[in-house]
Amino acid sequence: MNKLIRLSVLSALALMGASVTAIESGESVKALPKLTQESQHSVAAKRISSQFLRAHYKQVELNDNLSEKIYDRYLRSLDYNRNIFTTADIKSFEKYADHFDEAIEIGDLAIAYDMYQASMEKRKARYEYALTLLAKEFNFEQANDAFAFDREKAAWPVNEAELNELWRQRVKYDALNLKLAGKDWPKIQELLTKRYELAIKRLTQTSSEDVFQTVMNSFARSIEAHTSYLSPRNAERFQMEMNLKFEGIGAVLLSEDDFTIIKSVVAGGPADLSEKIKPEDKIVGVAQGDEDFVDVVGWRLDEVVELIKGPKGSVVRLQVVKGSGDHTVPDVVALTRDEIKLEDKAAKSEVYVPKTGPNKDQKLGVITIPSFYNNLHADVQKELESLTAQNVQGVIVDLRGNGGGSLTEATLLTGLFIDKGPVVQIRDGAGRIRVEKDVDGKIFYDGPLTVLVDRYSASASEIFAAALQDYNRALILGEQTFGKGTVQQHRPLGRIYDLYDNPLGSVQFTIAKFYRIDGGSTQHMGVVPDILFPSAIDPKEWGESQEESALPWDSIERASYTTFGDTKSVAEQLASIHNQRVSHDPEFAYIFDDIARYKLKKEDKTISLVESERLKEKTENEARTLARVNERLTRLGLAVVTSLDDVPSDAPEIDPFLDEAASITFDLLSTGKYAIHQK
Repeated sequence: MNKLIRLSVLSALALMGASVTAIESGESVKALPKLTQESQHSVAAKRISSQFLRAHYKQVELNDNLSEKIYDRYLRSLDYNRNIFTTADIKSFEKYADHFDEAIEIGDLAIAYDMYQASMEKRKARYEYALTLLAKEFNFEQANDAFAFDREKAAWPVNEAELNELWRQRVKYDALNLKLAGKDWPKIQELLTKRYELAIKRLTQTSSEDVFQTVMNSFARSIEAHTSYLSPRNAERFQMEMNLKFEGIGAVLLSEDDFTIIKSVVAGGPADLSEKIKPEDKIVGVAQGDEDFVDVVGWRLDEVVELIKGPKGSVVRLQVVKGSGDHTVPDVVALTRDEIKLEDKAAKSEVYVPKTGPNKDQKLGVITIPSFYNNLHADVQKELESLTAQNVQGVIVDLRGNGGGSLTEATLLTGLFIDKGPVVQIRDGAGRIRVEKDVDGKIFYDGPLTVLVDRYSASASEIFAAALQDYNRALILGEQTFGKGTVQQHRPLGRIYDLYDNPLGSVQFTIAKFYRIDGGSTQHMGVVPDILFPSAIDPKEWGESQEESALPWDSIERASYTTFGDTKSVAEQLASIHNQRVSHDPEFAYIFDDIARYKLKKEDKTISLVESERLKEKTENEARTLARVNERLTRLGLAVVTSLDDVPSDAPEIDPFLDEAASITFDLLSTGKYAIHQK
């Protein structure tokens, strides 16, 4: 998951997101490109296969068995929801199933490009059909009409008539969503026409690298769940995420109505300091230094990003249409690129003070860690210094949503909370085991400690949480974690002597498995918290165990280490107090209710296309939400509201899981049985 790592619309000038552009209805669309692999792709394919065969933790054989897995995964990537191809199309592809191994070995990926080309043509035909369905308003009261939103395991449509029915459901679903949002039919027609025409336009912008990336990742993921190919742009993005910095103008971009829009600017960056770039401005042209402007209207967002970013000290000029209006004369803004630090993705701390209850006015420190980026431990050390200076009585480390990152940083971070000793054991493909240790003999924070995790906490997060749990140094709270127990290495494919027109990307592949210091593995199992919080998801239905090519669970011998005090001995006592408390907590009552309703619905892979049914459901959901909001406002001593639109913008945010983690930390303090010194 390797970060579990979920991409967002944020593209701090290194595109991290989805765009929502549209083109004018009726605008002519170019023909689909005829895609063939570029010269560097043949060499890249051979280098990728060589790297995997020589250096992967898992013994890899490029044979027909692996070829069939690659073919199956590639086919799913082209038509994941089985609403593009028919059984006849699938039959025509079957001749390729046993040939992906030879294609990759010799670097000739023509079969993959043929399949991708067919998928683009089929997809274009589907969107063209979708446009025809907008000619007449749908009957939104047709009984028993429903949209199947999850067809991953459904049968392939047998003919075009079945495809048409699937797309009728899809278009009606889109239309009904807009109708429920208050749009009339003419507006629905306009919006969906733009949406589907945009989808066709995006197909015309498909590049050879898009195909290569798709097939190489099908190859990589067929070997193992966390092995992947990164295109040149994705490789650059990866480095930016690890270093929390890049060189550019410091703006967050998205696409809208065929324009590149400024979503926000990074504080202190060139765009911000110029005072000439504001949110909602449109970028219509880009020039390097004194060169001519390039018109970028209608471009893919990643292509625009590529033009705007550049080395520190270089100048980029932008043609900017101000604001959200329809001004036609752009302003020209010259910006000198600089190093941008992504402060919002760094570790942060805050002082938590309960406003009510038995612990009112006592203080805890909360350190939120979004990822294990380079130099994380130094940032956390500074946050601990700040919290200690404010006399907090305990610390919560919040790792929710943290998909991992640097193994070295996991070790260094653990070292802030223990004197010395092993942190994680690592076994390579040859069976050799090394132990990563904290060796400085210093403990930076020796006070009460809890760690808050959820099902998205993975990899380095699990190393850190598991080590503190094995040492009895901290109580682990929350959901059972993801279960990723493998170590990846990132390697570029390019060589200094390469002379290709376009750069080669890089690979990330598994070179080892890591193990807890008690000898167990987090692979599949994750870290089971000392105190479990309620969850709608069964751990067996989530995480590494759901990955087709995941490595198996196993264990090795225990490392030599000495535990702290008896923190774990009080876990059962605190769990009992926790269970009693949440049984009377109104916020957890909402959570339990949501879990129960989720479990009732989770097997249903359809959604109603009957407006009255959806309106009833919407009304019920809004009424339930409004009732909860008013109950919260009442508890806070604030006036109730009659509409969700009237909720005060400054109403306090509520995080029941963090609140409960704080309560448990205070419970731990009250026992006096938390670790302070290593025995």
